[in-house]
Amino acid sequence: FAGYISQILKNYTDHACDGEYVSLRCPHRTTISIQSSFYGRIVPSHQMCPSRYPHSYATLIKEDVACSVGTSLQKMLDECQDRRSCQFLVNSRLFGADPCPGTGKYLIVWYKCRPNEYKSKVACEDDKLRLSCKKSMVIAIYSAIFGRTQGGSLECPYQNLGMPMIECQSATALQLMIKRCHGKRSCSIYASNYEFGDPCYPGIRKHLNVIYTCDNSPFLLPVDETQLPALNSSMEPVGVSTEMALLSNILAAYAFIT
Repeated sequence: FAGYISQILKNYTDHACDGEYVSLRCPHRTTISIQSSFYGRIVPSHQMCPSRYPHSYATLIKEDVACSVGTSLQKMLDECQDRRSCQFLVNSRLFGADPCPGTGKYLIVWYKCRPNEYKSKVACEDDKLRLSCKKSMVIAIYSAIFGRTQGGSLECPYQNLGMPMIECQSATALQLMIKRCHGKRSCSIYASNYEFGDPCYPGIRKHLNVIYTCDNSPFLLPVDETQLPALNSSMEPVGVSTEMALLSNILAAYAFIT
């Protein structure tokens, strides 16, 4: 389960040059969630995806390194979103009109692996957020946002008249939610600046949005923050049970990902 958690929390990146296959893949019980995508060229070919054909120096200096297409994200959503895996050959014909003919291009994709079954809860600023799972199941946090997103929240409408709609998010929200709720049957936390800090301009009303699953893994035990196992220099648990060793590995994986 430690491996499963580290995989769904991880931000994946994959890339492929023109004429190569791009392949995205997620673990069991999760699907691809495309975060961003780029197709074009913004670095010279000697740094990334060199040409397959010999070029003279005169040709190289004419290479377009300010080339991109605006359809790459939509194409990736069409091909891969909500699937366990996807693979296709990268070439300019996939993305519509070629913005820089004669220049070799590449595709970069950023994605996450989203659980097939998940729950979402929102609390407006200064309200209490409560998470709970049925008996024999515990909370596994997938994502957490505290702040104000561009799309806003239906539960917490934007009320700051005269102030610009600016996206602002806490950099530690996910870390705090995992520390507070991960591996427990239930937990609660206030959506407040006291807990998360204030990532926005003064006066902007924020909200907390948490996505989580309920898992019945026998290895995801409730976390007692005062009784965490000791680790030696190799990050291995010292003198603890197998279950606590797995728990330590989960925490170590999370620290590395953060």
